[in-house]
Amino acid sequence: MPLDEGYCQGLGTHASWLVNRPRNIEMIDVAAFVLLATTLATADDAPVIAPATKNQHGFLVHEVESPFQEGKTQIRVLLPDLLEPNRKYPAIYVLPVEARSEARYGDGLLEIKKHALQNKHAAIFVAPTFSHLPWYADHLTESTIRQETYFLNVVMPLVEKTYSVQARPDGRLLLGFSKSGWGAWSLLLRHPDVFGRAAAWDAPLMMDRLGKYGASAIFGTDANFAQYRISDLLRAQRDLLGPTPRLILTGYSNFRPEHERTHSLLDELKIPHAYRDGPRRKHEWHSGWVPEAVELLLGSAENP
Repeated sequence: MPLDEGYCQGLGTHASWLVNRPRNIEMIDVAAFVLLATTLATADDAPVIAPATKNQHGFLVHEVESPFQEGKTQIRVLLPDLLEPNRKYPAIYVLPVEARSEARYGDGLLEIKKHALQNKHAAIFVAPTFSHLPWYADHLTESTIRQETYFLNVVMPLVEKTYSVQARPDGRLLLGFSKSGWGAWSLLLRHPDVFGRAAAWDAPLMMDRLGKYGASAIFGTDANFAQYRISDLLRAQRDLLGPTPRLILTGYSNFRPEHERTHSLLDELKIPHAYRDGPRRKHEWHSGWVPEAVELLLGSAENP
């Protein structure tokens, strides 16, 4: 589906309300949100999003310049080979674990394509990039490290305006590992009325303070980090998660103790979830864990 070029100058920052809105206010329809953001945007805060071009892997790639990120970033999209007219597809956001286009731990979208999951599951997969190490948080003072705002106000609205995706929570699914597994869970827990399910593999979900894995440069302060701490969010949001499993925790490489503690906390809080204790795999996108995680996200695998 070609990009509406008028949209390239259209989105603004005024929907930061979405991040910190009072919980007793009902989530507005995303289409209305995009319209509001477009109407209120100024030339200074509107992102510039290029029409998609196809790269050597067959991905559609949009280049983005946004005040929420430093320099240019990308939004890559993998479509099913056959798109049915008038059909809306689930969007699975494949969240990167590294900054920009670094790939020391592999490439999640290439792993999706390797297994043809876009065709097997009839889903659209989206992989954004970030200018700094992605923890999916907003820095309090650095305007170009607003990763959560960038994802909510630029990436998601672009996808929902440009592609035939389901613009509702059960059609917005999050997939990540390590830092991006943390990000998948924190995005859902902070916005349970926006996203449907989140899958994490080998992630430091019980990290309780700054100091590790480059997090200090992104969160900035302990007080800001506390707003994203997974254990606190689980306690605060458990009544909003509903009776069916929305949080998915699969196998491990480095973080099995973290997974075990997370699983125990979820049981203690009586939060339904899907849990796999292994098998142990290499800490990267291509070690074999992705197909099962996608199946669990889409509800096509049996939950234990």
